[in-house]
Order: sequence, then C-alpha cells, then structure tokens
Amino acid sequence: MKKKFILAGIFLALFLLLIVAVKTVDVADIGPMGTSIGLSHINAGVHKALGVSELWYNVTEVLGVLALAVAALFALIGLIQLIKRKSILRIDAEILSVGCLYIAMAAAYVLFEVIVVNYRCIIMPGATEPEASFPSSHTMLVCVVLTSAVILASKYIKCHGIRLPLQIIGCLAVLVTVVGRLLSGVHWLTDIIGGVLISAALVTAFTALTELFKSKLLANETNEEMENS
Repeated sequence: MKKKFILAGIFLALFLLLIVAVKTVDVADIGPMGTSIGLSHINAGVHKALGVSELWYNVTEVLGVLALAVAALFALIGLIQLIKRKSILRIDAEILSVGCLYIAMAAAYVLFEVIVVNYRCIIMPGATEPEASFPSSHTMLVCVVLTSAVILASKYIKCHGIRLPLQIIGCLAVLVTVVGRLLSGVHWLTDIIGGVLISAALVTAFTALTELFKSKLLANETNEEMENS
C-alpha cells in the first residue's frame, strides 16, 4: 500500500514538473489568437506533422461517452449497495475507492478549467475563443474510468470468458484514446502527456486507497463481531 502511494506521488511530481516546463520553457505565441504555448517547438512540430483529423476526434468522443457510461454503472452499484446495506461503511471498499477516484478526477477537471496552463491548438467549432487544453480532460476521463474498470472487473465479473475480453477492450479503448486524441489534432502533445501522468497518479492512488479501505472495513467488522459476541 505504501509503495503504491509513493508511486502515485512520483506520477504527480512528474505531472507538476511538466506544468513548470510548459509554463517556463520555450514559451511562444503560437496558439490561436496569439495564445502563449510552452515547449512550443515540440508542440508545434508534432501538431504540424499530424494535422487535424475529424475521424479520430469522433472516435475518441465515442470512447468518452463509453467511459461516462461505465462511471455511471459503478455509481449505480454504489447507490444500490448503500440502499441495501444502509451504511456507507458497508459499501465495498472498491466502490468507495472508485467514488473517491471520480471525485478527485472531477476536481482536477474543474481546477484546470480555472487555472489555464495551455490553450487548445485550434478553436473548436462553436467556440469563439481558445479553450483550456492542459491536461487533456478527455484523455484523463477515459484513462481513469476505464483503467479502474479493468481493475474492478476482477472482483465483479467472475466468468473469465466474459471478464478477459472486457478487460482487453478496456485497455484497447485507453490506448486508442491516448493515440487518437493526439491524432485528432485538438490537443498539443504536452496536453496528452499531462493527461496520462495525472491519470496514472489517480489510478495508482485508487489501488492504494482500495487496500486502505479494505483494512479499515475489515477492522470495523472484527470490532462489531467482538461487541456482539
């Protein structure tokens, strides 16, 4: 558990270092409407080489909807457990942990909408000005939700013949989103890297938190049994 929290801290530190680099290294006004972009030569070079692809944008949008559906499913499982068991302390440790994970992800999304690190490399259809772009919230959503779902599948899907294909699909969806979001041309390279790093930090912390909750819930059950005996 401790090692996982340390690893999560390392991913978070790398994410913060990337923010510092983006805000201070090779900053130039290369974005739409003269917006300043960090690591400009790397970002501009990759964006120019890959261009913009509506196909990849649409593919990743669909995968984002899939991630939202999966998140809603686990939220429903948590609600059902709360209603049946009549105590949040009786909810599965995995569901409690994934709830904390979703809250942390939502908080990160709101934070980086307010604190703008980088702006998008294009002005999106329907928008009148550049939007916040770092980290790629779409990448974060899919990586966090589907990676945690792959982990949770081991507990909630007992049939190996069903579980393994779903886990493979989940992993492929994460990979396609990371690559596809870059190929779509709506984000800079550093936006994608940032999305992956913060996702890694959150998911690693989620696995550690699950172990912590399991130990706490087990201790509570033991205490209740001792009091009732």
